[in-house]
Parts: sequence; C-alpha cells; structure tokens
Amino acid sequence: MKLSTDIVEDYLIVTLKGELDHHTSEDVRKKIDSLYYDNNLSNMVLDLRGLNFMDSSGIGLIMGRYKNCRERHGKISIVSTNPYIERILKMSGLFKIINVYPSVDEAMDA
Repeated sequence: MKLSTDIVEDYLIVTLKGELDHHTSEDVRKKIDSLYYDNNLSNMVLDLRGLNFMDSSGIGLIMGRYKNCRERHGKISIVSTNPYIERILKMSGLFKIINVYPSVDEAMDA
C-alpha cells in the first residue's frame, strides 16, 4: 500500500495505491487521522483510482473518515474510475452517502 497526501485549503487529499485490506487499513487510518486532526481540517478527498484491491476493512476505513468529516461539519468525497472499486462501494451502500467523482478537482469543486 502506498499512501500520499496533500493539503489544499481545508481539504486533506489522500491518494491510495495498491491493496487496502486488513493488513494495511489500520496504518493508513492512523496516518490519515493524524494529518486531518493535526492540521484542523474539515474536508477530505479519498482518491482510490490507484487501488487494485479493497476488502471490508477499506469500507470501514472510509466509513470512519466519513464520520470524522461529519463531526466537523465538513464533507468527504471519493475519486474513483475503477469499476471493481466502484462495485464494492455500491454494494456497501457508500454511494448513498458519499459522492464519487472522476477527478480530485471535480470532487473539490462540488
């Protein structure tokens, strides 16, 4: 799992590449939460275009970040163009509460 981050205005942009599963999700969660809270941010964009695998741990990670953003009256968006990942998001019900965009710019502009 490769994780890269950027802060733009009050957005934490998180780019994930590789496999988001029970082996990697806890470390990813700690890094994301640390940056999010240490920089007093309210919004987040999760760029999942580089993921080639995600299990229920990834869904849990997204749900937890959704809750964090809601508590700060911010929003979370997902960037994905991967049909496999989008299928998992749809089956989990995340599409009903989190918007998915094809690019980071579109996610931030929404």
